[in-house]
Amino acid sequence: MRVLAALSGGVDSAVAAARAVDAGHDVVGVHMALSRTRDQFRTGSRGCCSIEDAGDARRAADVLGIPYYVWDLSERFEETVVADFLAEYEAGRTPNPCVRCNEHIKFSALLDKAVALGFDAVCTGHYARIEVAADGWRALHRSADPAKDQSYVLAVMGPERLARSMFPLGDVPSKEQTRAEAAARGLSVSAKPDSYDICFVADGDTQGFLRSRLGERPGEIVDTSGEVVGTHDGAYAYTVGQRRGLSLGRPAPDGKPRYVLAVEPVRNRVVVGPADELAVAVVEADRAVWFAPAAADPFACEVQVRAHGAPVAGAATVLDDGTLSVAVEPGLRGVAPGQSLVLYAGTRVLGQATVTGTRRAVPAVAAGQTS
Repeated sequence: MRVLAALSGGVDSAVAAARAVDAGHDVVGVHMALSRTRDQFRTGSRGCCSIEDAGDARRAADVLGIPYYVWDLSERFEETVVADFLAEYEAGRTPNPCVRCNEHIKFSALLDKAVALGFDAVCTGHYARIEVAADGWRALHRSADPAKDQSYVLAVMGPERLARSMFPLGDVPSKEQTRAEAAARGLSVSAKPDSYDICFVADGDTQGFLRSRLGERPGEIVDTSGEVVGTHDGAYAYTVGQRRGLSLGRPAPDGKPRYVLAVEPVRNRVVVGPADELAVAVVEADRAVWFAPAAADPFACEVQVRAHGAPVAGAATVLDDGTLSVAVEPGLRGVAPGQSLVLYAGTRVLGQATVTGTRRAVPAVAAGQTS
């Protein structure tokens, strides 16, 4: 097969490309330039889009003996991933830019261009597995290494794009083995630190980035009774479940910590309250993408709402309008609109949707009763 290997400049993509070469594929390496103002070197963070990263990708391609190109996707990236990031925070939601990058860039813009040029598949260094299920569907599964599993951020791609994707690292039991393999192959990125920050926020200061793009918008922080307990410079900088950085002017009556319960963009308010009010009983979501035929009746599944969050048991119902209502067992807290909701059956990804709202758990003591 003709395979386009996406080389980020990190160890994972380099080893994935090497494995594709070993498998006998005709491999071409490409580095995606996603920003026109990329820092030469990162300070305080590790992203994946610096000029340093492009140089590392070129050196990896040289070692593997494959052609190497840089594709400028910065305009598409700004118009989709960055614009979505800003719009979601401004609307009081919490986006995951890695999910949107996979949706709009790696498995849309990049894959579409690759197919147009005659490539059969795109190869990336993601940790996830692809299997053909008994029902004939091409299935996305968790990787062999739970600590590095990236099926959550890949779930947005859908089965059609999965059919043209390769994840050679899905069966690797640990990142240490990937690094050892890179060193054995003479790849200089074998000891390069992992990328873990938002790639377009070079200094790692997400709130500062939001403030620079959206401006300061002072407002109130209130408790559940509506009493003002603090101020903020922009409600967009807060997310449900947040505890740090609230700088409240007065402690809670019970002395316990307070968390963000809601962000109200129209009123430019942040609502805070006790931890127990973050408990979630039902998650509602839309824009569903399915890797298996959607069940009309409630079906059992595991529910994950964060890239490295622990899944909880749930029962999902597909409503008549295509939206989802997922009842979850105790344990899920602080779910914010905008987050990606991924449903699993064991290691298999069933589907993905975007959280639109939640309903909280019913208190142990009903209103109007005394204990």
